[in-house]
Amino acid sequence: MKRNPIEVFSDWADLDKDFGMEINHKESVENMLSFALQNETPFSFIDAGCGNGWVVRSVAEHPMCQNAMGVDGSKKMIDKANKIDPNATYTCANLMQWSPEKKVDLVHSMEVFYYMENPKKLIQFIYEKWLKKNGRLIIGLDFYFENKASHDWSESCGISNMKLFSENEWVSFFTDTGFNEIKFWRYGAKENWAGTLIVTGVK
Repeated sequence: MKRNPIEVFSDWADLDKDFGMEINHKESVENMLSFALQNETPFSFIDAGCGNGWVVRSVAEHPMCQNAMGVDGSKKMIDKANKIDPNATYTCANLMQWSPEKKVDLVHSMEVFYYMENPKKLIQFIYEKWLKKNGRLIIGLDFYFENKASHDWSESCGISNMKLFSENEWVSFFTDTGFNEIKFWRYGAKENWAGTLIVTGVK
């Protein structure tokens, strides 16, 4: 029986599968962050769907980072993040209903948006409620139409709600929202794997 993503990932937190997610996604995330942080200017940061907080902890060590926080829908993942790093700011909340007290310069998300009921709506919400003017959203996706190897994940992981869109559709969500300087590329492609689709834009 398929379950919603929060339930599945809460189980994964109990089973320590979150550490495997970190290993599997590390190179793609490093590629995203090296692009997003190339200007070497002071910045504030949110990881949307932060899991156990590994990206937040990594970004917090950047010399230009003034504030880094994470938000995730799974209480067990947030509890784990707080246990690993009690000094950081982690919030358990629905991404579509939460917004930061102060808008930030950079919002990052890896492997999260396609679990949302309406990913385009989340992109618009982050644009309006999370990002400062000239702030950047950057997202990484392994589940998309051109990456055929990912198509059975909803079945194999037992997760409901997974939204399969093409590369062009993801880019159009950014365009329609009003983002500028939109760029997209695939990272880590190899045989039978199209790579992580990375899409980014500036408000």
